[in-house]
Amino acid sequence: MKPAVFEHVAPTAIEDVLSLLSEHSPDGRILAGGQSLVPLMNFRLSCPSILIDLNNVQDLAYIRDDGTSLAIGAMTRERTIENSDLVRHHAPLLHEATSYIAHLPIRSRGTIGGSLANADPAAEYPAVSVALECEMVIRSARGERKVKAEDFFMGLLTTTLEPDELLVEIIVPKAPFRTGSAFVEIARRHGDFALAGVAVQITYSGDTVTHIGMAACGVGSGPMKLSAAEEFILEHGVTEATAKRAAKVAAAEVDPSNDLHATDSYRRHLTGILTARALLRADERARGL
Repeated sequence: MKPAVFEHVAPTAIEDVLSLLSEHSPDGRILAGGQSLVPLMNFRLSCPSILIDLNNVQDLAYIRDDGTSLAIGAMTRERTIENSDLVRHHAPLLHEATSYIAHLPIRSRGTIGGSLANADPAAEYPAVSVALECEMVIRSARGERKVKAEDFFMGLLTTTLEPDELLVEIIVPKAPFRTGSAFVEIARRHGDFALAGVAVQITYSGDTVTHIGMAACGVGSGPMKLSAAEEFILEHGVTEATAKRAAKVAAAEVDPSNDLHATDSYRRHLTGILTARALLRADERARGL
């Protein structure tokens, strides 16, 4: 299949992108890495009248240390994140999850903003952004707003982005002292979308868990924040026994569906296994074991 006829424009400035979005909304579509959009267009599941290409907008590709957080431009390639010492040191959960994304050619073209805006429920970055309590910086010709990751995702391939809005930056809080994290997933083959995946970041003060972020992918219509499991760990701490109990809590929280690759009950079962595994691994890292 080939895409339907469309106009292609490649602006070099963010302001020009916003102007084009405002002018052509809702028929314009953004082209970032193209790893999801191009196949959709080829199958004519997406038929934009105009394609606004971001690949010449240099101001959207960066990783910046902002003191208590990292600011990552939406056009930053996944491979750049994978190779970033800043991300490895200050946001190890994001760094670890990146290695699970598809294969090297995909990560070399795919962008963090494209992955988040696409909001595939099985993708790694949406779940990680929820676990890390990231903020999305969104701009349009009307102004700028910030949205917490937990509020950004609305459902299957759906976010709070309006047709004339552009995700320009992701604010990633730095991991505090005595923090450990882990990302684990199960896929049919390495590089496939996850049948289920779990992201965990845990912070200690002394022997007490003071903060924890947990989210799952592949087991709902979007990234699933595991709030009840978080509360359980904050109350009971992390041991082999509590990790198993938290796993049951997490499995009850998710809302998986059946498809060609797995049943809902199997995905729920996987969520429990992966939750316990990620909790114990993150706990070991937080304690420096």
